[in-house]
Amino acid sequence: MSRAKPESLFTLTQSFFHNYLQGTRGASAHTLRAYRDALKLFFLFLADRKHKAVADLSLEDVQAETVLAFLDHIEAKRSNSAVTRNCRLAAVRSFVQHLLRQDVTRAGQYSRILAIRTKRATRRTVNYLEPEEARAVIAAIDLHSPCGNRDHALLLFLYNTGARVSEALSLRACDLRLDRPRQVRLLGKGRKERICPLWPETASVATTHHPRRQERGLPLHQRPRNTADPGWRCVPAVQVCAARRGTHPCATKTECYAARHAPQLRRRASPGGCRRFCHSRLPGPCISSYHQPVHHNQPSDETRSP
Repeated sequence: MSRAKPESLFTLTQSFFHNYLQGTRGASAHTLRAYRDALKLFFLFLADRKHKAVADLSLEDVQAETVLAFLDHIEAKRSNSAVTRNCRLAAVRSFVQHLLRQDVTRAGQYSRILAIRTKRATRRTVNYLEPEEARAVIAAIDLHSPCGNRDHALLLFLYNTGARVSEALSLRACDLRLDRPRQVRLLGKGRKERICPLWPETASVATTHHPRRQERGLPLHQRPRNTADPGWRCVPAVQVCAARRGTHPCATKTECYAARHAPQLRRRASPGGCRRFCHSRLPGPCISSYHQPVHHNQPSDETRSP
């Protein structure tokens, strides 16, 4: 009887994506792309370090020393932050855990990789828009331009709900409830659903914005025709509009999470309290209004535009 041939590095890589991530874990397409990019960079670094082709890499090349060298490489040569370094390490560790389940003969080799700790990263304070700044950004949109109505509806919706740009762009008419209680259902990261109340102004704009797209069940916020890369979704629309105007002081504050964090911090900040929060301590958007009933005769601050 002939001995079974041990599985190669790339056979286990394929089973990691197809059998484990997709089949066992049910990972999303975003997770698959993130892990794919991390392992692609890792394999390219291994091949360059070992002076061999990528196709010639083997399981013996995956060592703790090379993983540490790869993490140092992406920080020094690719100018990645500690947060990105930890994300790459998480992808490599998940892959090595799969290798350990399939190839216990190299348990010691894999355990040394799994023992690598994450690097402490700096917690940045959240940049956000004050109510008057948000109103200035929304008011500066030219409603007579071809994209003016779209930008106005998108920015007003983002400021109302604190939704991510990707959540707003995937919004469909069936997710909206425009009669009382006005609300929207959002599907966010991790396939988590949440319900957010809508201001009357937001509901009115949603009613008149692209009625044909609502009838056809298409996303309410149209994707630009000249955009082929899906990565454009990560660019906050508030930053684009502020850059077009470039005159208001809040143009320097429009980072990726400025519009998303504005409604959250507006609810939590007191007049004399601290206005600086870390990302990890922020609640989900509209979390304080999940189970609070809306009284029609006395509208609360949660359902009233500032």
